[in-house]
Amino acid sequence: MMDWTDRHCRFFHRLFAPHALLYTEMLVAAAILRGDALRLLEHDPREHPVALQLGGCDPRELAEAARAGAAAGYAEINLNVGCPSDRVKNGSFGACLMRRPKLVAECVARMKDAVDLPVTVKCRIGIDAEDQYEFFAEFAGAVAAAGVDGLIVHARAAILGGLSPKENREIPPLKYDYVHRLKRERQDLPIVLNGGLLDAAAVLAELSVRPGETHGGGLDGAMLGRAAYHRPAVLSDLERALCNPDWRTPAPEQIIERIVAYARRQPHHGFRLHSVTRHMHGLIAGCEGARAWRRFLSEVAAAPGARPETLYEALPLLNARRAA
Repeated sequence: MMDWTDRHCRFFHRLFAPHALLYTEMLVAAAILRGDALRLLEHDPREHPVALQLGGCDPRELAEAARAGAAAGYAEINLNVGCPSDRVKNGSFGACLMRRPKLVAECVARMKDAVDLPVTVKCRIGIDAEDQYEFFAEFAGAVAAAGVDGLIVHARAAILGGLSPKENREIPPLKYDYVHRLKRERQDLPIVLNGGLLDAAAVLAELSVRPGETHGGGLDGAMLGRAAYHRPAVLSDLERALCNPDWRTPAPEQIIERIVAYARRQPHHGFRLHSVTRHMHGLIAGCEGARAWRRFLSEVAAAPGARPETLYEALPLLNARRAA
């Protein structure tokens, strides 16, 4: 979710689910250490809980970046070895690291030594032609031996030779059975499923059996990416199902009020309202008026010089939706 789940996106999504663990976009460890760490790690306290997702392949750099993340207040440090983009591959990290499980294990161990936070790994089930269960299990075993606190698995292989990042999210077949088998074999290892989960019902079907139930996939959690980005109401569905049955999502008008207040607090040197509103297209996804709302964001809120209060101009659109 590089360039997607920035701090503005996370603030918006937090309004839908108080308890969901949100993740940053992948930040390169070297950029944190040699660049503007304050800007890269900056976030609003109201986003919490938030996990810092790192990219890199140098155990020392990752340990130092993890330490910086802990000092900045993040709740978890996650190492991404599942991203299939060319930019990441050319930097010798991301999904290509699955071919080097010993190195990934060393990275995990060094980060564990550096911080008192949970250290997790996000991965695929395989890479290119190496998509057999044995390959996946060997990788999981290496990071488990290093003390990893959890594995987040996008249940597709990453095809680095020939598929774009978008195609890598759609073309390689999902193999949930690999993830279920790993959980049966390593019941002490927390395992979170990612990939192809579109709604709350699909998530609940994969989670551990709860008291009084006879079904469930036995997994410890689920990660949603684009499904939650395009329809954040799914986060509210899961908040009600898993945390608080009485939770009610703030009305769109209330969300706009909170976003206006948030945008007013942003540093105004070079700040554009579009930086916040570009993440809000899914506010009323699937509802009457959704198209007019998206047009408003694209044409009015995105205009140079638009002020936070510009969002109040959309209230008639939302009121018309409610009346319909």
